[in-house]
Amino acid sequence: MKNRIITISREFGSGGRTIGKMTAQMLSIPCYDSELIQEIARESGFTENYIKDADEISPAGFLGSAFASRTFGPTNEDYIWEIQRKVILDLAQKESCVIVGRCADYILKDTADCLTAFIHADLEFREKRIVSVYGERTETPGQRIRKKDKRRSAYYRFYTDTNWGYAENYHISLDSGKIGIERCAEILRLLY
Repeated sequence: MKNRIITISREFGSGGRTIGKMTAQMLSIPCYDSELIQEIARESGFTENYIKDADEISPAGFLGSAFASRTFGPTNEDYIWEIQRKVILDLAQKESCVIVGRCADYILKDTADCLTAFIHADLEFREKRIVSVYGERTETPGQRIRKKDKRRSAYYRFYTDTNWGYAENYHISLDSGKIGIERCAEILRLLY
């Protein structure tokens, strides 16, 4: 039996991680998110803290161009990308699962039976959610969201040469603010 994978890309604060975990629980399959960091650290030799700090950072910064930092050769981020790619491909070969973030939709697009989802919500919903989940910070919730989404977009563009969040790159795009987090998970379960 071929493994079936659900990949979830998400805007910061939209609840994509929670939706992934709920969907996996409903389907009785594993969900990989922060667990990927542990595996990437183990495979790469970098510490988990280093992997977390380098998480979704493009070597080109916010430019996200595949040519921006290639003049001096591969970076640590490039090495981490290759390890991450290998870990995601190995997981897809090993078992059916849900994978949150890390360009898994792109990495698995030609090699696995995937359902790719993008989770988004309006700014007001995401601002309220990040304060309730992650607490207050010195930056406003809106600043935190813009910064994180900008990093994710640049990272995705750098390593995939495609646009993060564009509907045509995913099988389904769900507005968690309108549909609700639980219902988004149920929709993904039904589509599985």
